[in-house]
This record gives sequence, C-alpha cells and structure tokens, in this order.
Amino acid sequence: MATVFVVNAGSSSLKYQLIDLGSGEAVASGSVERIGEDVSTVTHKGPDGVKHRAEDKPAPDHTVAMRAVVSMFGQYGPSLDQAGICAVGHRVVQGGAIFDGPTLVTPEVKAQIQELAPLAPLHNPAALLGIAAAEAIWPDLPQVAVFDTAFHQTLPPEVYTYAIPRDLAAKHRIRRYGAHGTSHKYVSVETAKAMGRDPKDVNVIVVHAGSGASVCAVRGGKSVEVSMGLTPLEGLVMGSRCGDIDPAILFLLAREEGMDTDQLDEMCNKKSGLIGLTGTLDMRDIRKAADAGDEAAQLAIHVFCHRIRAYIGNYMAQLGHVDAIAWTAGIGENTPEVREEVCGGLDGLGIDFDAEINQALPPGTQGLISRPDSRVQVWVVPTNEELEIARETAGLIGR
Repeated sequence: MATVFVVNAGSSSLKYQLIDLGSGEAVASGSVERIGEDVSTVTHKGPDGVKHRAEDKPAPDHTVAMRAVVSMFGQYGPSLDQAGICAVGHRVVQGGAIFDGPTLVTPEVKAQIQELAPLAPLHNPAALLGIAAAEAIWPDLPQVAVFDTAFHQTLPPEVYTYAIPRDLAAKHRIRRYGAHGTSHKYVSVETAKAMGRDPKDVNVIVVHAGSGASVCAVRGGKSVEVSMGLTPLEGLVMGSRCGDIDPAILFLLAREEGMDTDQLDEMCNKKSGLIGLTGTLDMRDIRKAADAGDEAAQLAIHVFCHRIRAYIGNYMAQLGHVDAIAWTAGIGENTPEVREEVCGGLDGLGIDFDAEINQALPPGTQGLISRPDSRVQVWVVPTNEELEIARETAGLIGR
C-alpha cells in the first residue's frame, strides 16, 4: 500500500487524512481542535470506522498536535510504520501568481508562502505551522504544498485584472486569484468522467456551495472564470461573507458609523452573508426557519440563490457552450431546494431540470438531476479535496 498523509492546518486546528493511492479511500482521518488553548480535542477515525476522542491533552502548538495525532494512530491504527507513506501533502490557500501547481516544500518555498501571507492572513501562516509540524515528525519524507489558487493560474488577463491604477495593483499584487481551486479541479474532472467524456472536451460550471462558496467556469479542464477574487470575500453570498457589494457601502459606513478598516473587514468577512441576514450561517437552520414562515430566512435563501443564478448566467455567456453544471460542497450536495431554485425554469438556456429526481437524490451522493437529454446536464458531484491533494502530491514525486 502507498499512501499520502494530507494536512489541512488552520490557526487553531489541524485536519488530516491518510489517503490510499490505490483505492482513493481515506484509511484514517481526524482533527485536532483548539490548538493553543488549555484543553485541546483530538478526534481520530481509523480502520474500525469508529471516531475516537481524546480531550484531556493540551496542544500548545501544531507540532505537539501532530504528535498527538501520531499517538492516536498508535492506539487505534492503522500503523504508520506499515502505512507506506510516500509524502505529506499540505493544503495552502494562497500561492499568488508564483505557484501554478503542486510544489516541493523548500526553505525558499516557505519564504514565498510567508511573503504571500498578506493575501491570506488567516491561512498561509497556519499552513506553515502545519508544514513545520509534519517536518518535525517526518523529516525524511517529501513535503508538498498544493495551492487553492493554482488551478486558477489559467485565468486570462481580462479576467484577473482589476480596473484600479496599475502601479498600485503591481505594488500590492492586486489581481484575481480565486480560491477553492482544488475542489473545482476535482469536481470538473469527475463530472466529465460521469458523462463518459474526456475533461479536455467538456465545459463545466462548478458551483461550490458551502459556508464558503464560489463558482468556476472550466473550459476543457482549465479555469477561465472564478467568482472569488483577490481574497475569498468576492463573489457569492456565503455563510458569513457578503460577497459582491458596492464598495461605496464601505465608504458610507466609514463616514456615517465611524467604522475603521478592521471593523469593516470583520463585518464583511465574519458578520455578513447568511449570518448577517438571519443570525445563523447554517443553511439547515435557515431552511427550517423559512419553512416555518420566517420572512428573513426566506429572503436570505432567495438572495443566496439569486447570486448563484446570476453567476451561472454570466459564465454560460463567457463559455459560449456549456456541457454541464456541477453542484458540490455542503449546501450544493445536500440542499435540493437551493439547486431547484437556481436551476429550475432555465429551459431557454438548455437546462431541462428534473425537480423529482433532484428531490429524490440522497444527500451527499453523486447523480444526474436534469433530464438525460438535457442539452446542459446538471449534476451533483461530491467534492474530495483531500484526494485531489493526495493525487497531486503523488504525481509530483512520481508515484
């Protein structure tokens, strides 16, 4: 068995999966939460399929957290010594215009990830902590960085360029980078496979609808449009992010409310979107409230769906020809009402949506939810970013 240990490190968390390259399955997975606090929680699911928890072990930093993970493997399996780990793959959010694919981690690469931290201040420093932790445990294994932005390096200049003064844009590296690239790449390929076609011959619009949400237009396997921009704030309405708004709103609030840049940043990223409209970012709770007659919840769903529908229309025009629309991530995979509100009634665009099949599809499963003869097919394709990271990591090292 050959495996890749996949790490997704946050500022106070560390998620992991051990991926079998042969089957594509996760033979173990888990997380460490509340790193840096007095009490951390380690959750591990091994070969027995049972989630084991350890809550009495403080993890002051990511290296201690990784040692706790190794301890859980020792207790509940599988044996890391016999797992055939060939490399460690790390999710890194921001690769700027530097990285267009998976990259072997070197001191220079780490310095570049840190240099790009202003574009992803919550994510890139955390990724470096995860890399350091893995290097401490496995100093002899290749460490590979897989960037969320890499898939979008094929965006043409007219798409990634913002209409602001060129000197400021160049000085501060301001351009569209996109995000969720690993998910968009995986889902676009899997959609083509489900259609029985080569990804190079298929145009797909991927709707990654979760707490973080984005839409990507993929032409022949390459990203040509993406809704997220310089940061993951632009684009769709999200769990706590506002997405597209008139920038003058921020100027008005600064003048009338006396809000400074940090307060405006927090408002846009943490207090807006669905939570700003309803008080919760969980679409399941919002759906329940809407069904019970809550007008604010009903409006929030309509706003959420309207923005996605607008982007789909935009990207259909940009692509010229679309073979499929693919829904993925938490809301996309589990909320048929959202899929229907967005895709229903678009017969004039070649989308012959099937509401009955859509409702009948079990949550989190792959399936066609348009009529088989629809000119533009609509699919639900569960994402698997960890598997994509494992595949890209293995490909880089020749496994």
